[in-house]
Amino acid sequence: MSKHAMTVLVVDDEAININLLVELLKDEYRTLVATNGAQALRRVQENTPDLILLDVMMPDMDGFEVCRRLQAEENAKNIPIVFVTAMGDNADEAVGLDIGAVDYIRKPFSPPVVRARVRNLLELKQARDFMMAQNEILEEKVRERTAELAQTQDATIRSLATLAEMRDNETGAHLRRTQNYIRATARHLQSHPRFKDILDDATIDLIYKSAPLHDIGKVGIPDAILLKPGKLTPEEFTTMKEHAVFGRDALLAAEEQLGSNSFLKYAKDVALTHHENWDGSGYPQGLKGDDIPVAGRLMMIADVYDALISKRVYKPAFTHEMAMEFIKEDSGKKFDPDIVTAFFEIETEIREIGKVR
Repeated sequence: MSKHAMTVLVVDDEAININLLVELLKDEYRTLVATNGAQALRRVQENTPDLILLDVMMPDMDGFEVCRRLQAEENAKNIPIVFVTAMGDNADEAVGLDIGAVDYIRKPFSPPVVRARVRNLLELKQARDFMMAQNEILEEKVRERTAELAQTQDATIRSLATLAEMRDNETGAHLRRTQNYIRATARHLQSHPRFKDILDDATIDLIYKSAPLHDIGKVGIPDAILLKPGKLTPEEFTTMKEHAVFGRDALLAAEEQLGSNSFLKYAKDVALTHHENWDGSGYPQGLKGDDIPVAGRLMMIADVYDALISKRVYKPAFTHEMAMEFIKEDSGKKFDPDIVTAFFEIETEIREIGKVR
């Protein structure tokens, strides 16, 4: 017997049957024995066999019950089980196969038949184990490749967003802060009746990742307007408002090239609707209430808060308290009231995120 021989567990309450089967198999396989169902279950836990030859008619716990229990165990459910029994009823055989056995050998058995069936079943198990191992390798490679693609996507998003923000004298820290305001607020809203069905973890992750692209359309705004230190004229402000549409169109073009996907859907929502107001007075479409995608509503409050607490060429930085008061006053006007409530309920976390510069 090879030191790498496969293991067969023989379970029978009759010593003569155990001896016969062990004698048939010992030259080719390592054999374990159990004389009752409870002992068989312990043997499997102690040393997982490659195949089980299981008697049906045993006291206390019959072979059918042993099979059922093994099928319920994660580490045992894939072990091939062959019933070896004197029961000759086809109905009994059907029961055994239905509960998970792979074969049935009737007593008295033919030694050549037992050897052949054991050999064939173990060869099948080896092939199945090999395929499972290969599948695990492939799945790991897929996971690694998916992680690489996600990292590449994140880096691309960050690069594009930083390009837009640099033209507006913003920093990468602004992008990270707005992402974190959004994630914190969205997670808090997951228990809210209005949001529990639309803000699952996957959706929050997509909104979080797409948030840095909210101002990507600013690359299409002339520097004279984008970088103007003073107040914009009505005509200039009209031009400035076009950045929302420019951003959506750029992402739409990417979608036409790459095909539709969830990330681009949320990125388009964020770019197009982060200046829409709850009362319908925003731009570019004048959307109102729940017609504004939730990604745009979250982006609006995050972007406004961070702009308020940040120094600009045309204004000093607001204190946290001043910014929160501004947001409170515009609840139901610029902002979704329930999102404002959530924002205030996690005020301590919002303040801490805002300190990162």
